Amino acid sequence: MELEKFISEWTEDPAGVKDVFVEFKQILESLDNTEIEFHARPGVTYSMRGVKKGQDKWPLFVMVDVIDDDPANRWLSVCFYGDCITDPDEMADFVPEGLLGEDANCFDADDAGPKDYIAARIKEAHSNQ
Repeated sequence: MELEKFISEWTEDPAGVKDVFVEFKQILESLDNTEIEFHARPGVTYSMRGVKKGQDKWPLFVMVDVIDDDPANRWLSVCFYGDCITDPDEMADFVPEGLLGEDANCFDADDAGPKDYIAARIKEAHSNQ
């Protein structure tokens, strides 16, 4: 599988972002009726998308992008549709048309700091589908 190959070949990770990405993958794998799509654009992004089967409103409920402009110092951008999650700590950036042309709330993670907060948003987005 292309996603597994990407993870196994990701060797440089000074900030521990790979572990966060893998944890988000495990969360997606644990959610009912969820498929993972993976889109690789080396040098730009590696995109892991959570798709809830049978959901017609949106084509996905979360997009976890590994930003690859500097492969030695990757970071994550985790985006949700604007009305799909809450953000009680106001940690997200509002990005007009930032997720497949729709308004989005996006979280940046260059370390494991916001991991638990973003993980809770992934589960929330899944339940709101």
